[in-house]
Amino acid sequence: MNTLKTIFLMTVLTIILVFIGQYLAGRQGMITALAFAGGMNLFAYWFSDKLALMSYRARQVSEAEAPELHSIVRGLTTRTGIPMPKIFVIPSSSSNAFATGRNSSHASVAVTEGIMGLLNRTEMEGVLAHELSHIRHRDILIASIVATLAGAITMIARMAGWAAMSGGYGGRDNDRDSGGGAVGFILMAILAPLAALLVQMWISRTREYEADAGGAEIAGNPYGLADALEKLQRGAQVRPIQANPSSAHMFIVNPLSGKSLMSLFSTHPPIEQRVAKLRAMGRG
Repeated sequence: MNTLKTIFLMTVLTIILVFIGQYLAGRQGMITALAFAGGMNLFAYWFSDKLALMSYRARQVSEAEAPELHSIVRGLTTRTGIPMPKIFVIPSSSSNAFATGRNSSHASVAVTEGIMGLLNRTEMEGVLAHELSHIRHRDILIASIVATLAGAITMIARMAGWAAMSGGYGGRDNDRDSGGGAVGFILMAILAPLAALLVQMWISRTREYEADAGGAEIAGNPYGLADALEKLQRGAQVRPIQANPSSAHMFIVNPLSGKSLMSLFSTHPPIEQRVAKLRAMGRG
């Protein structure tokens, strides 16, 4: 059911983008917006993982450099039957991790230097199992496409809004004399990005809950991940990573937590709710 909801909401994002194109330039604008959405999705499919790793200066590590990391991931992938992903380390004292890649055959797991010194082996198994659950269900690809669509909607809508306020757009022919076109553009510039953000939040939060459950199943122990999440929340507050808001959804805990209004529009569920669900799984 959650997969169907995700597909539906991704379709909603595409429709919003197409609607903006139609509103700006009629049928030709709608066709252009569709082509633009397709091109952005194709770009996200092939390059989003490389850009994410580069943006955080992640370095691939060999088994000789990080034997415990490789040992944990190899054991977990053997249980799940998915290929061994590439393993990267992010040079940051913050405590966080993410997975990226378009499918299980082209996947990478990245952890910060900080998380390696914070968690014990059981907790690290829970975190890495969570990331492997994302890989197994192709959540990374979905999140990348959703983020790309939401970003495109925000960019185009804001451009239209600024143009309307500066007199660059007069709206459709029947609105030009009344000024309704400019008002419509301004409203679109406000409402379209908000709608895109809400859809992105819903999809991301749903996927995080599912990855927690899947990670607990892979690790065979929900308590390791529950304990890790509590430690990571405290660690992220003490030593936050310098994260781009467009890629914040990738991390296991929200790297933007506590930063002004960003916490109100978090792509992550509250840690307390995630931990409560995991502990309930252990009891149940």
